Amino acid sequence: MNMLRMMILQGAAALALGMAALAATAAVPALDEEGKTIFDGSGPEGWVNNNTLEPIPSSAVQEEGLNPHGIGAYVVLYNRKVKDFVLDFDYKLSPGCNSGVFLRVGDPKDPVMTGLEVALDDTKGTGYHDPGAFYDLVRPDTNAQKPAGEWNHMTITARGPIVTVSINGTLVSRIDQSAFPEPGKRPDGSDHKFRDVAIADLVQEGYFGFQDHGSDVWFKDIRLKELGD
Repeated sequence: MNMLRMMILQGAAALALGMAALAATAAVPALDEEGKTIFDGSGPEGWVNNNTLEPIPSSAVQEEGLNPHGIGAYVVLYNRKVKDFVLDFDYKLSPGCNSGVFLRVGDPKDPVMTGLEVALDDTKGTGYHDPGAFYDLVRPDTNAQKPAGEWNHMTITARGPIVTVSINGTLVSRIDQSAFPEPGKRPDGSDHKFRDVAIADLVQEGYFGFQDHGSDVWFKDIRLKELGD
């Protein structure tokens, strides 16, 4: 192969790799400067206990961030409902942690049956309960989460029935709520655990927040951008 042909082939390969990287980056929604910081580490203002909707104690704000563990709430909720939005934050799990991000919660006292959960577990798989999964509904395409003790970055975008999740810059999962019209069934006909819930019928305007499932987990630099019609 002569030198000119080799240079042409190498250039074409580099261009293809560059285009692939650009496409991957474009697939992950970005939160621009219009996003509002809703937790900056200075205090618990704006966050409430899902059981009572009362403000959470200042003890939830620790040196590393907002920690929902041990404050008497199953979910620490942002104090008002949102519909279409981009939610952007950093999180760090303790070893063996099982946590999650609840979205579009209709009844704060029953987030499990009236909202969606994005799994945040210290696991390495790509199953229905692994990092970035829509819990028991949609598996992540890949596990992009770093090991426990390291900071991760998550972006969740919700617009209409479509919700997407990216972890550390990689788009890992997507759910179309309208594709789940039958209680207890996924679009492929397999069963999920929410036997009496048609995911398509869940409200699209609701609360969001972070789960305490028995382990320390920290959230920081939490930003929210609400999307218009």
